[in-house]
Amino acid sequence: MPDYGHPLEFGVFLPPAAEAAGDTLTLARLADRLGLDLVSAQDHPYQAAFLDTWTLLSVIAAGTSNVRVFPNVANLPLRPPAMLARSVATLDILSNGRAELGLGAGAFWDAIEAMDGPRRTPAESLAALDEAIGVLRALWTPGRGVRRDGTHSRLAGAHPGPFPVHDIRIWVGGYKKRMLGLIGRAADGWLPSSPYAPPEQLAGMNEIIDAGADAAGRAATDIVRLYNITGSFTGSGAEFLRAPAKVWVEQLAELTLADGISKFILMVDRDGADDLRRFAEEVAPGVRELVAQERDLGGAPRAPTPIDAAPPENPRLRVTPTPDDGTRLSTTRVWDETRRPTGPAVDPDAVYHDRGGLTGQHLVEIHDHLRGELQRVRGLVRQVAEGALDVGAARSEINEMTMRQNNWTLGAFCESYCRFVTVHHTLEDTSFFPQIRGADPRLGPVLDRLSEEHHMIHEVLDRVDAALVATVSDPTGIAELGDAVDLLTDTLLSHLSYEERELVEPLARLEIV
Repeated sequence: MPDYGHPLEFGVFLPPAAEAAGDTLTLARLADRLGLDLVSAQDHPYQAAFLDTWTLLSVIAAGTSNVRVFPNVANLPLRPPAMLARSVATLDILSNGRAELGLGAGAFWDAIEAMDGPRRTPAESLAALDEAIGVLRALWTPGRGVRRDGTHSRLAGAHPGPFPVHDIRIWVGGYKKRMLGLIGRAADGWLPSSPYAPPEQLAGMNEIIDAGADAAGRAATDIVRLYNITGSFTGSGAEFLRAPAKVWVEQLAELTLADGISKFILMVDRDGADDLRRFAEEVAPGVRELVAQERDLGGAPRAPTPIDAAPPENPRLRVTPTPDDGTRLSTTRVWDETRRPTGPAVDPDAVYHDRGGLTGQHLVEIHDHLRGELQRVRGLVRQVAEGALDVGAARSEINEMTMRQNNWTLGAFCESYCRFVTVHHTLEDTSFFPQIRGADPRLGPVLDRLSEEHHMIHEVLDRVDAALVATVSDPTGIAELGDAVDLLTDTLLSHLSYEERELVEPLARLEIV
């Protein structure tokens, strides 16, 4: 099967055991610090030894800053879809758009029935899931009272709302042929687990999903493919994910390129911190790099996902510039954003090139890396400021985050990040921008402004460096460092959004390489 082109994401599948509640929360916070994308927990409400999944996810969301959270997967027979819609939307609002929904038709019917849930046949389970997806989406869509008939779920004038702050994705777990067809027809993603769907079975299952999508008038790329995985970092590699980290990288990259898996969720137990670190620091970056190399060589298409969907104002583009949400953390301003020039108006007859679209996507991906690294810096500074970590502990944490680099300090990590920004901007000013200017001189004022902002950002980086020196020698200087990082956040995020807004369309049109 082909690579569906979706952006890669990595996450963790947590055990909700009540006796290990503290360990579970610690692992969730660790995943957030390590820069993972997703945190999930299984949902078995009939299991007396487990925490309630929705309560757990709410606490996890409150204790983290960046990861998205979701049930893996919600037990539909014990989670009535109308109430589930309210719960998911509420969590999305309270977490500022960080909730997704993994959904399952149910199993272990004796246990479900013991909790006053329905006992359903396979056909009834499939029908109930289909109806539930419709109910969920109806209650997340603004409008008047909703009426829907159904055998298992119905709405008799229910008012939609509350409304999620982002487009929540419904990822369905399932393995049988009719369920896979339903996923292709109605779901946003497929969420299997490797113990139940080993790698050699994925291609055949994907074919059924793709056929279901085609029959419903959808594209195969409309359905994201996730994969709950389990393994160990010992072994020869003869078995799936029983090998050193470099073999994990090769095996997971192959699943992306051959079977379209783009979100890998590591299943861990309460003692899984070390494996989680290796997964985040060694495996995830390695898979991203290998897949990016192969996509560049093979010209793999990119799917219009929420991360890189075409903007409404120009549906022919294949990548969306990241908008500036207007949030500012510092009262200091280093430039006047109202004086930024804009490029020429979009020509409705312009021709866009696949390679140019990929160049724009690459620009966004580089910027996303900068955004992600900035969040890691901010998270570390926040922990030190709140007393959750002292400077020594922060240094130890950074050693773990930087791929086993020795003798790294708080200052060295941030200086490395600043150096990455500097190199990125230098390359743009000396190579990338001149090519664009030569291809379309009308973009000259925009390019001049971007170069000016690069220099101004470097001045902000100098402030961060100065604050770092004070903080490493005197931990009470953490407040000054926090102020400097706030200013860096404002200037860098504003600049990256401006650059994408002005350059993504020309890159696709001019085919700059």
